[in-house]
Amino acid sequence: MHHEHHHYVNGDWVDPLQPAPFDVVDPSTEEPFTQIAAGGPADVDRAVAAARAAFPAFARTTRKDRLDLLRAILSEYNKRRHEVAEALCREMGAPLQFAYERQSMSGVGHLTAMIEALESYHFEEIQGTTQIIREPIGVVGLITPWNWPINQIVCKVAPALAAGCTMVLKPSVNAPLDAIVWSEAMHAAGVPKGVYNMVQGLGGVVGAAMSAHPDIDMMSFTGSTRAGILVAQAAAVTVKRVAQELGGKSANILLPDVDFQAAVSKGVLGMMANSGQSCSAPTRMFVPANRHEEVKAIAHAAAESLVVGDVRDEHTDLGPVASRAQFDKIQRLIKVGIDEGAELVTGGPGRPGYLNRGYFVRPTVFAGVRNDMTIARQEIFGPVICILPYRDEAEAIQMANDTIYGLAAYVQSADLGHACRVAAEMRAGTVNINYPPIDRPAPFGGYKQSGNGREYGKWGLDDYTEIKALVGYKGA
Repeated sequence: MHHEHHHYVNGDWVDPLQPAPFDVVDPSTEEPFTQIAAGGPADVDRAVAAARAAFPAFARTTRKDRLDLLRAILSEYNKRRHEVAEALCREMGAPLQFAYERQSMSGVGHLTAMIEALESYHFEEIQGTTQIIREPIGVVGLITPWNWPINQIVCKVAPALAAGCTMVLKPSVNAPLDAIVWSEAMHAAGVPKGVYNMVQGLGGVVGAAMSAHPDIDMMSFTGSTRAGILVAQAAAVTVKRVAQELGGKSANILLPDVDFQAAVSKGVLGMMANSGQSCSAPTRMFVPANRHEEVKAIAHAAAESLVVGDVRDEHTDLGPVASRAQFDKIQRLIKVGIDEGAELVTGGPGRPGYLNRGYFVRPTVFAGVRNDMTIARQEIFGPVICILPYRDEAEAIQMANDTIYGLAAYVQSADLGHACRVAAEMRAGTVNINYPPIDRPAPFGGYKQSGNGREYGKWGLDDYTEIKALVGYKGA
C-alpha cells in the first residue's frame, strides 16, 4: 500500500486537486501514524465525470462480463486480506485476529454472495403484455463508516458492479487505509477505467459534495442517523435515490424458558464484540423481572472474562474504540447512566486500570435500567450493555419497540415457535432468533430512523437498479 496521498480516479492513482492532509490516528496509542490526502469538491467533480463517462459502456456489459469481474476481484482481494486486516488493526483498533477472521472475511462473504445472486438474478420478466426490465440506476455515490469499514465497502461496491453501475466511494477518514488496499485490489482485478473511483475526505466536504452532485443518481450511506439526515437533505435537491443504513438500539428479549446461562453470556459477548461498535448490536437485554438478579451475575462474569488491550495479542478480545470523539461520547454516556440511577454491575468510567493510553473502554454492564433512561434511548456505540427487567411478554415487546430505531432485534427461547411469534411483533429489519449464524444473502436494513433500503445479496442488487416497463411488448 503506497497511495495514502492519492485518490483513485479513472483507473489511476492521482494527486488531489484540493489537498487537505488528514492525520490517521492509531487508537491504541492516540498518536498519528500516517496522513491521507483528503480532497474537496473539485476532486469529487473529477471522479464523478470519470464515472459518468464510463457508465454507458459498463451498463451494456453482460451478466457474464460482470460475473468474471467479480470473480477476479474476489481473487485479488483474497491475496490482500492480511493487508486489509493489518490496516484495520492499526486505523480503527480491531484486534488483529478479529480483523482477519471477522472483519476482512466479511468482504469474502459479500463478494461470494453477490456472485451467487448475480448468477440467477432476473433483470427481465414478462407480466402479461408488458416486459419489465431492471437497468443500472447510473452513477452512484458510496459513503462508508469506520466501524466495519471493509464490510460496508464491499456490500456497496459489489452490488453496484453487479447491476452495471459506475461509482465514487468515500471511505471514512478514520478508517481510510483498508479502502486503499481494496482499491489496489480492484485495479489489479482489471476494473475498467472510470467504473470505480475513490476520493478520500471529510463527510462535511467530500460527502456533502457527492450528496448534492447533479451527476450522481443515487447515494448509499452507512453511518449515524444524524449524518444520514444531512445526506438525504443534500440529495433531495436533485431528487436522487438515497439508501441508508443508520443507527440502532437493538433489543434482545430473553423469554422465561431460555437457558439463561447460555443466552445471557452469548448476548453480552456478542454485543461487546468489535468493542461494541456495531449498529445492530443487541445493546438492550430484556429479562424477566424475577430472573434479574441471576442475569446480573451471569452478565458480570461474561463481561469480566473479556480481555481488553494489545490488539496484536491473540488472547485480546477487545481493542480500543476507534477515535477520541467516540471514547469521549461513551464516557459521557456511562456517567449519565450512573447519574440517572442505573445500577453499575461492572465496568464504568475510564480505561481498564492496567492501561494508561489509548481509547480503551472498560466492558460495562448496567442493570435495573428503565426504557426511558438516556442509556436505553441513545446509541452508545461502545462495550456497554443495558439490562431491562420486564413483567410479562407484552411489556417486553412494547418496550423493545419503544425506540426511534429499528435496525435489528433478537429473541431467545427454548420454544422456536414461541420465539418466531414474538419475532413477528418486532419492528425491525432483521430479527435474530436464538443467535443464528450469519446469513450473508439475507436482506439487511432498518425501520424508522435506522434507515431505508436493503443491503446484501439479491436485495442489495435491487437497490442499484431502475425499473422500466415496456407496455405492449410482443416478444423478441
